[in-house]
Amino acid sequence: METADRFKAAVEKRDLGALDDLFTEDVRLYSPVKFTPFEGRVMVLGLFGVLLRTFEGFHYIGRFDGTAETSADGAEAPSEILMFRAEVQGKQIHGIDLLQFDDAGRIKEFTVMVRPQSAVHALGEAVLAGLVADGLVPEQQP
Repeated sequence: METADRFKAAVEKRDLGALDDLFTEDVRLYSPVKFTPFEGRVMVLGLFGVLLRTFEGFHYIGRFDGTAETSADGAEAPSEILMFRAEVQGKQIHGIDLLQFDDAGRIKEFTVMVRPQSAVHALGEAVLAGLVADGLVPEQQP
């Protein structure tokens, strides 16, 4: 799928501007560190800005395509899985990005899964700090 190729290239080049037209306006991103999804193009692009600064040595290592049921409406949608490797705060991460597309080929749902748990924890801390620093979420009080 052309969108997945464009997405992969933009992420690997750390080109946030190239991601803008790849997402639907109401895109939902399901994160391994937050129960509810990040919703809307503005928020998802803000999150990607943080992620592109947070991941070190990020690179895709493979891909699969097919169809899968979406979380939002339960409809079957064209989908691609992009497998990646990276490092966050000294922790090696193995992960996948599940991209699900609308009829126009834009990404309408995005699910990220990573392992191991120690990397998920490090990623969560780094992303939260970045979101707070960028004013996308309020600072959490103890």
